[in-house]
Amino acid sequence: MRRPQPLILLLLTAIILMVVVNLLVGSVSLPVADVVGALLGDDTVNEISRNIVVQSRLPQTLTAIVAGAGLAVSGLQMQTVFRNPLAGPSVLGISNGSALGVAFVVLLSGRVGGVALSRLGYLGEAAMSVAAIAGALLVLALIVWIARRVKGNVTLLIIGVMIGYMANAIIGVLKFLSPEEDVKAFVVWGLGSFSRVSGDEMLLFVVIMCVLLPVSMLMVKWMNVMLLGDRYATSLGLNIGRARLWVITCSGVLVAIVTAYCGPIMFIGMAVPHLARALFRTSDHRILMPATALCGALLALVCNLIARMPGFEGALPVNSVTALVGAPIIAMVLFRRRRRTEE
Repeated sequence: MRRPQPLILLLLTAIILMVVVNLLVGSVSLPVADVVGALLGDDTVNEISRNIVVQSRLPQTLTAIVAGAGLAVSGLQMQTVFRNPLAGPSVLGISNGSALGVAFVVLLSGRVGGVALSRLGYLGEAAMSVAAIAGALLVLALIVWIARRVKGNVTLLIIGVMIGYMANAIIGVLKFLSPEEDVKAFVVWGLGSFSRVSGDEMLLFVVIMCVLLPVSMLMVKWMNVMLLGDRYATSLGLNIGRARLWVITCSGVLVAIVTAYCGPIMFIGMAVPHLARALFRTSDHRILMPATALCGALLALVCNLIARMPGFEGALPVNSVTALVGAPIIAMVLFRRRRRTEE
């Protein structure tokens, strides 16, 4: 195991640097003085520059940090509970539940009421967020109910995947019955974005995530014991069923909140825990949990920057960027780790 302190310090430094770059760089070029003045509330900064920094770039940056950290921690929790390296935040169908909730708002409301709630501006955005949270929490409640009656992790995992397939099937039917314009709006939501959150919504999102992430850190002892196997963990006094239930619930709530505000962000939750393990060369969750959160925040910031680089009108889909940027990096790290192990 490497000494974690230098790597943690390096990650924190990289995150600070990426925050600065995210505020300075974008599709519109801004002088450094304007960015600093807008952050400090300088009235001499022109209104356009102030709005770009305060209303767009700063909320996107903060959203990317907490969303990336939340998804990465959620993925680590799922991989530990199911002892499956391919597990991720969407493995139990919770993201599909969020998508199903949004599908009812975007697709079914237009079919039934004549006007889709998604077209009603701020009210529509609020309705989509509430629907996403409700859909995710309903699926999570179903998973928790099943987890109390199913002892095997593999069985629970398969049931979660089946729930996800069922949600996708219902979404497919709603798409078939909906107008093309509503289907396009739903597809755009499904591409994921850190730019949907602003103002009071952004503040609420950051506060919620800043509460949930420390709660996740409190479960590191349980997760370390789970790595030893169910029999050994039980002999050490751990209630496997209760611990598994709490970890799954915490992971599910993290996914539900992030999906509600940002849409379904793929790849980060599944891949970043592997990156943290490769960098820190440890399975101790006392180190892995904060390391995974920092790696997730850093990767999300990098992807957010690339999504709105100069030359692109608006912003690229975050899901496309996360896979295109993150996959080669993590594949390279894992390959080097494998080669070092063989040597």
